[in-house]
Amino acid sequence: MQTLKRGLKSGLDTTWTLAKIIFPITFAVTLLSFTPALDWLSAQLAPFMSWIGLPGEAAIPLVLGNVLNLYAAIGSILTFDFTVKEVFILAVMLSFSHNLFVESAVAAKLGIRISVVLAVRIGLAIVSAFLIHWIWQGGDQQAQYGFVSGTESVEVSGWMDALLEAASSAAMGVVTIAVFVFPIMMVVQLMKDFSMLDWFSNKMLPFTRMLGIQPNTSTTLASGIFFGLAFGAGVMIQEARENGVKKKDLYLVFIFLVACHGIVEDTLIFIPLGIPVLPLLIIRVVTAILLTMAIAYFWNRLEKQEANVDGQREYSSF
Repeated sequence: MQTLKRGLKSGLDTTWTLAKIIFPITFAVTLLSFTPALDWLSAQLAPFMSWIGLPGEAAIPLVLGNVLNLYAAIGSILTFDFTVKEVFILAVMLSFSHNLFVESAVAAKLGIRISVVLAVRIGLAIVSAFLIHWIWQGGDQQAQYGFVSGTESVEVSGWMDALLEAASSAAMGVVTIAVFVFPIMMVVQLMKDFSMLDWFSNKMLPFTRMLGIQPNTSTTLASGIFFGLAFGAGVMIQEARENGVKKKDLYLVFIFLVACHGIVEDTLIFIPLGIPVLPLLIIRVVTAILLTMAIAYFWNRLEKQEANVDGQREYSSF
């Protein structure tokens, strides 16, 4: 019973923390979608598209995916006649970079610089698109779209309708977070009370050691990988409060999750677009591992150099 109470309290606290971020941002961005702003931004990005093997209209799903969500981007893709290669490039880019406003705000709540999150996510999206465009010579056939359930376009007749739709979208965003966060926090609390967390951390130890991060981040890592960046960050907030996760480990875990999060939903969602999703998953996982290992390596070297300098200063002071 105490486990249930503590789990519910953790779920409520985490949901409230995330809701204060998600509701206002979703509300504002949804209102923005009813203005000419997104069309203008797409037009500005169109000249850049050819460098990464995409037509000008591909800017529209990229903008929608980054300011709204993957469902909005996929709904937009379905309205265009793209090739398999073009859809695959869009899928890889959107896998790395989507829902930037909400997920960057969640990162800021953890004390992670938004500039770092944006640089990594947008950088990965652009570099991956450029490499795929120049390496893959196939995929010129027309993409065959299947059935996909996404966010349908909403027609509004005035500002009142727009405000109601924005409020509805924001409320649904909070509800979605709560539906995921509560069971996750219940499982985390159960693992803590029955000493399962230590067992789980030990099982994850080879993987976390390979990445160069501490084992007390294993629960956060697993939550983010399977349930998404925002949900993983919810667990991360709780873990940082209770287990004193170091800032370095927060950055490394978040960088890993930036490249590879929500691997089930964010992979399966692209199947109806007629693209090979296994290479998409492999690209995300391999990129996340290599990027995190590289940053951890250079970060550790920098720490050692600073420690040596401090040690020499102390020695010379005697």
